[in-house]
Amino acid sequence: MINIRRAAQRGHFNHGWLDTYHTFSFGEYYDPAHMGFRSLRVINDDRVQPGQGFGMHSHRDMEIVTYVLDGALEHKDSMGNGSILRAGALQRMTAGTGVRHSEFNPSNQEAVHFCQIWLLPNHKGLKPSYEDIALGEAEKLGRFCLVASPTGAEGGLTIHQDARLYLAALLPGQAVSHELERGRAAWLQVLRGSVNVLGNDLSAGDGAAVTDETDIAVQAAIPAEVLLFDLA
Repeated sequence: MINIRRAAQRGHFNHGWLDTYHTFSFGEYYDPAHMGFRSLRVINDDRVQPGQGFGMHSHRDMEIVTYVLDGALEHKDSMGNGSILRAGALQRMTAGTGVRHSEFNPSNQEAVHFCQIWLLPNHKGLKPSYEDIALGEAEKLGRFCLVASPTGAEGGLTIHQDARLYLAALLPGQAVSHELERGRAAWLQVLRGSVNVLGNDLSAGDGAAVTDETDIAVQAAIPAEVLLFDLA
C-alpha cells in the first residue's frame, strides 16, 4: 500500500533568506495528520540565500541528518566541530543531552539547497556526537546506496535508531528496487526529477509512505534522485 504526500501539500514558508518546505509538522507549520512516519519525524527541504543562515540554536534527543544537494553549507557546533559541506555531503548530529549549532551558506553568490531530516533516537539522553561523509555521484548512480544505518555499514553514517537511509540517482528509464522485511515500512522522498513507484508517478518534493509491501521498485522518467527510508 502506498500513501502519497504531494509536494504542494507540504507546509511552505518563504522568509526571503530562507525558502522552506515541511513534509511533516515543524515550527510554525502544524498538521495533526502529518506528525511524522514511524521514527521519521522531519523532512525539511531548504534553500538558503548567499551569506544567510541559521544562527546558534539548540536541540535535544534527536538524530539530525543533513544532505546537501546543491551549493555549500557551513556547520559549527558546541562540540567544537566546524566544516563546510558541499553538494553530495551528508552529516549526522546526535543532539542527545543537548547541543547548539549553526548552519550558514558561506557563498556570496549561490544559494544552498539541502534536505534536513530528524529521526527519533532509540534512547533519550545520548552523548552528543557528530560525523560527516562525502558521497560521489558514481556511488549512488543506478543503485540504492546505504548512507546511514545503526552500524554505519558500507561507510555510511551511524544513527541511533533502527532505520536505514538510501540514496539513488537514476537516469531516464533506469530502475532500482529495495526489498522490505516483514513488519518494516518505507518512506520514499523524491529529491529531483520524477519517478514511478508502485504504479504511481511522483515528482520532486513528493513523498510516499509504503506499508505492507515486500518490494519497492522505482523507475525514473527523467534524471532523478530519491531518498529511501527503511523503518522498523
